[in-house]
Amino acid sequence: MATTIIEKIWKEHELAVDDDGRSLIYIDRHLTHEVTSPVAFEDLRIRGRKLRRPDLTVAVMDHNVPTGPREEPIRDELSYKQMQALYKNSEDFETMLLDYYSPFQGIIHIIGPELGLTLPGMTLAAGDSHTSTHGALGALAFGIGTSEVEHVFATQTLWLKKPKTMEIKVSGSLGQGVYSKDLALFLIGQLGTGGGIGHILEYTGETIRSMTPDERMTLCNLSTEAGARSSIISPDDKTFNYVRGRAFAPDEDDFNEAVEYWRTLASDPNATYDKSYSFDVSGLKPMVTWGTNPSMVVPVTGSIPSPDQFEASRRPGIEAALKYMGLTPGQAITDIKVDRVFIGSCTNSRLSDLTIAARVVKGRKVSNSVRAMVVPGSQYVKRNAERKGLHSIFLEAGFEWRNAGCSMCIGMNEDQLLPGERAASTTNRNFENRQGPGGRTHLVSPAMAAAAAIEGHFVDITQWDMAEAI
Repeated sequence: MATTIIEKIWKEHELAVDDDGRSLIYIDRHLTHEVTSPVAFEDLRIRGRKLRRPDLTVAVMDHNVPTGPREEPIRDELSYKQMQALYKNSEDFETMLLDYYSPFQGIIHIIGPELGLTLPGMTLAAGDSHTSTHGALGALAFGIGTSEVEHVFATQTLWLKKPKTMEIKVSGSLGQGVYSKDLALFLIGQLGTGGGIGHILEYTGETIRSMTPDERMTLCNLSTEAGARSSIISPDDKTFNYVRGRAFAPDEDDFNEAVEYWRTLASDPNATYDKSYSFDVSGLKPMVTWGTNPSMVVPVTGSIPSPDQFEASRRPGIEAALKYMGLTPGQAITDIKVDRVFIGSCTNSRLSDLTIAARVVKGRKVSNSVRAMVVPGSQYVKRNAERKGLHSIFLEAGFEWRNAGCSMCIGMNEDQLLPGERAASTTNRNFENRQGPGGRTHLVSPAMAAAAAIEGHFVDITQWDMAEAI
């Protein structure tokens, strides 16, 4: 019987099914950070429990770490306390910690793949909503809450209601200046923020096959914004080549055997899904969000919609979004000026993202009206970017070059928008107050963000001359 990769991995990890139809799923890897773990660790102490598999748990500091110079003191009291708690909890419960000063510290969804902690066929859990990122490498990955974090700590398992399956089949080539971020925003606009609720999405089709693993990670990362429980892409040779040689990947003696198994995971050609959608993205333009959720999105060549264009039940929400964002129906996207530009987050802070942005920036200067910053996704990405000279390109243009962390994406540290400030951001969420109280966020690709920093407003990057490959 033809089956999907979702069903294959689920079946191999299902330990039991209860009377309510929930499955007890074994978790191969647990990633945890300083924000969602303290209560879970403390509950273990109160109950006198140990970590079931400390060797399968990796802790990292990412969400509210300062991204300025590491020799400076940590000024935010809450950040300091949470980081200190993770130091103690990792020591007490004997699990690996990539702390503030680790050369491999970074955002949880960046360090997992780049260190080989994420592998095809795994089940993976993390106390963060964008854990679906890891599905790009063929892992079945779940974002979990604090109580579930404690359950994985104590049992190395999760009780889960089996989601339905949804195929998103994508065909057509992405043109020059159009990236996986644009594709992801387009798909969210088509599906809506609730279109994936109760489902695991599997991305298929020629467009997906042509993507690099980094590009696939951006796509899977944003599946959460369509309401999906998770997302996944069947592993292929690009996946295997990406994983090979990474620190926690199988060593060379075992790697070929692992690949033989990983190849069996791909969804069978005639596998069926609970829902299936097809999209031809030939001619897709760079996308820009205009509202207060990622489905409120239009091409950069478009304009701000009117509430009258939507069904009556949605109009109050559209009107509220336009009021918060300070935008007027009919206003051209390219007429929107920005105050801040943020290139970073678990969505778009990999070396490939920074390279694309640097190609836009090279030889140009940031607008006098804009404050722009680049925050690499990990210290490993930062070092590699500096080896390529990307930091010099950004600094010469007038960008700030920071250390790794979630930074302005979540606004849990000093990297925040001021009330009323408008940002072009490579992050995943444009919710009200997300990047700072009263801050206005437009989601875009790294290339679009970089161009907005130079011009002071949104521009169609497909019409720009970019520097040759760096």
